[in-house]
Parts: sequence; structure tokens; C-alpha cells
Amino acid sequence: MNPLEQRIKYKFRNSLLLAEALTHPSLGHETQRHHFDNQRLEFLGDAVLQLIFTEYLFDQFPSLSEGQLTKIRARIVSREGLRVLAERIGVGKYLMMGRGEEASGGRERASTLSDAFEALIGAMYLDSDFVTVRRIVLTESRELLEDLEIDPPDNNPKGRLQELLQSISPVSPTYPIIDQSGPEHQKLFVAKIVWDGLELGSGEGRSKKEAETAAARDALAKGLWSARDGHRDGAQSNSQ
Repeated sequence: MNPLEQRIKYKFRNSLLLAEALTHPSLGHETQRHHFDNQRLEFLGDAVLQLIFTEYLFDQFPSLSEGQLTKIRARIVSREGLRVLAERIGVGKYLMMGRGEEASGGRERASTLSDAFEALIGAMYLDSDFVTVRRIVLTESRELLEDLEIDPPDNNPKGRLQELLQSISPVSPTYPIIDQSGPEHQKLFVAKIVWDGLELGSGEGRSKKEAETAAARDALAKGLWSARDGHRDGAQSNSQ
């Protein structure tokens, strides 16, 4: 086993797949072997990672909407997210690349590292199976995923409320400021949220935005729109 295989605790049966995953396109440009680099494996690995993290988030966060899950997954599989995972296993020092790419800092470049990590995952998938790759990926991503649990992704109550209300009606909520008090440098604002003629909640804050966010959080806690939604469903049933 080479050092990278020892690090990820996986021995490739087909060592050419590992070599391909670690070959940066710049090497092919210098050696005129354009057919042997990690770009195709990168394409495959991206899809495998998407499925692994989609499955994980679907199981771990049953109360989150599709939109929220999509945003969390996008953070994990972003260039920066994958760079962190690539650096964790030290992919950069095992890459084979052209001299020009290396001289320009290619081994530390975020795009190079994230692409190589995707390619490595694609190579492992071809060399083994989905279950094996999922185990390795989730093990190496444990700290990143634990941070997601410590720092809940739903830090945008206005956005979440908007998604919920739009699933019921195209009418958008409004956030009128109903009161403001205090000296100019330390004002306190009070906002309420009105949707389709219904007051859903209110909140206060040191800025208008903070008050609107508090109002949205209050509305989410009360869930008053559900009564209006149920009334509409009943009216539709009676009209049929």
C-alpha cells in the first residue's frame, strides 16, 4: 500500500485507477498523453459524493425541506468543502502534475484539490462499490458533518417561512414596522408579519432587519397559517 492508501485505509485492486485519479491534466499537456488524467473520474466522483451526502442529510434531518437540504449539500460539496476533505487526507502531495502547474502552487490550489478528491472517490467507486466508498467518505467527513449538527443550517427564518407560505399561496408576506422607540443611536424596532390578511407574528430588534427576523421566528413557532390552509382545503372540498 502506498501512503495515501494507508491514510484512507483502502487498498486499490486496480492501481491504474489510483494513478489516473492522481494525475492532473497539466501533466498530459507536457507529456502529450492527453487521454490519461483525472477529469473523467472527477465527473463520476462528483455524482457519487452528491448521492452519499444526499442520503446522509435525508436520514439525519427529517424535518428539513428540500430547499434547505439542497443548500446544506451545496456547502458540503462546494469547492471549499471538498478542499478541506482533500487536505485532511493529504491528496495534494501525491498529485502528479506538470512542472508549470506545480511551480504556480497547484498542489495547494482549492480547485485542484477538490477536483482530485472527486476523482479519488470516482476511482474507489469503480474499484469497489458504493457501500465501501460511502463508509470511507462519511468517516473522513465526520468532523465536517458534526459541525453541521452543532451549527443548525436553518439560520434564515424569513426564507424558511417564505417557502412554507408559497407552498400554500403565491401571496408574499409583508413586514411592516409598527413601532420604534429609544434614542437615535439605540433604537428598538417592532415589526409584525402579515400574510394574506392574517397577522402571523411579531418581533423586535435593534434594526428593522433584526425585528423582521424575530417576527418570522415568532410566526414559525405559532404556525397560524395552518388554520387558514385547512379552511381553504375545506372550502374547496365543499365546492366540489
